[in-house]
Amino acid sequence: MKFNLLARAAFAALLLLFVAAPTARAQEDEAGVATVLDEPVVQVNNDVVMLSQLRRELKSFKEALVKQRGMSEAEADAELAKRRPEIIFSLITEALLIQKGKDIGGLGERIEAEVNREMLRVCKGQNLPTLERCEEAMRGEGLSPEEIRQTLRAQFTKQAVFQQEVDAKLYYGFTDAELQKFYNEHRDKFQSVTLSEIFLSTAGRKPEEVGAKAAQIVAQARAGADFGALAEANSEREVNGENVAKKTKGRIEDNGKARWFLVSELAAVSQKIADAIKPLKANQITDPVQTDEGYVIYKVHERDDAFNENHVRGEMLRDGGRLDKERAAYITTLRREAYIKPADKYKELIQPLLDKDQPATASKDAGDKNSKDKKPQKQ
Repeated sequence: MKFNLLARAAFAALLLLFVAAPTARAQEDEAGVATVLDEPVVQVNNDVVMLSQLRRELKSFKEALVKQRGMSEAEADAELAKRRPEIIFSLITEALLIQKGKDIGGLGERIEAEVNREMLRVCKGQNLPTLERCEEAMRGEGLSPEEIRQTLRAQFTKQAVFQQEVDAKLYYGFTDAELQKFYNEHRDKFQSVTLSEIFLSTAGRKPEEVGAKAAQIVAQARAGADFGALAEANSEREVNGENVAKKTKGRIEDNGKARWFLVSELAAVSQKIADAIKPLKANQITDPVQTDEGYVIYKVHERDDAFNENHVRGEMLRDGGRLDKERAAYITTLRREAYIKPADKYKELIQPLLDKDQPATASKDAGDKNSKDKKPQKQ
């Protein structure tokens, strides 16, 4: 059985566009000049980042630049030349996170289970119910199951290390006082509502006439007319060619139940809509809101502004990029504490970035000390 194009694309993404790793030897090109196929780039504790790994990353990055950003081959090569030190640095970081994952008890077994689940999830979409049949079909399509597995292991391991060493510690580290203070200062982040809507399209119509009709509907609703009946009679929102108001009477649902919206999330869709809904209490109705498609009127059915500890903790993680900053600081600490020694050929590329990891009070030759004085840690 062959994989369809979607499955091949899914596995190709998991492989990060890997190509077959060259062996650690040299060969001669047509001119008889020896070309190095593999060599050490940088030692990271007891591991070594090899040139073959770097080449795979460079190939993947170049293909992304050409296919996704529309760059020419020459433009992509120029960008790669600039980003080469960063790409090497990312491989150093990946090695350190994977090493850290090996120190977390039981993580290997959990990661392997996740890898199997992800492999099987994609394969079941191709009517291949077992991993054995799945991997056989993959090989028949020229895909390497082990390379895919290795890529997944690395990704899941990095995620798990971040979650245990950074995310969870930060998430559970907020005090009750900090949580309450953040909630009080950012109540708009925690306002959630259920809604009904009446949508009037301006397609092929004069916007001012549609706006006038919307204003009349609002007046009727505020005077006591049933909003559901008004929606059924007037709303023009269609999904798959069906007027949804005929079925739901304007109520916005998810699997047959009223859908809850965070007002802060509505702002990401339309600030005008969020601003219209934000001050309303339950059973109140917005003025008509003009959008690119027409006019929309909302009724707030339920409103919940209550303190929810898990929600507050989650918002505090994201506030001001706090989680990203903590993860970046953790990675910097890992690099500072590690034995990282670039090969002589690559030292000029890598060492300036390693030097930036040193504390501001460190001496100018701190990077050299990092390479010369530290000894590899046991893994």
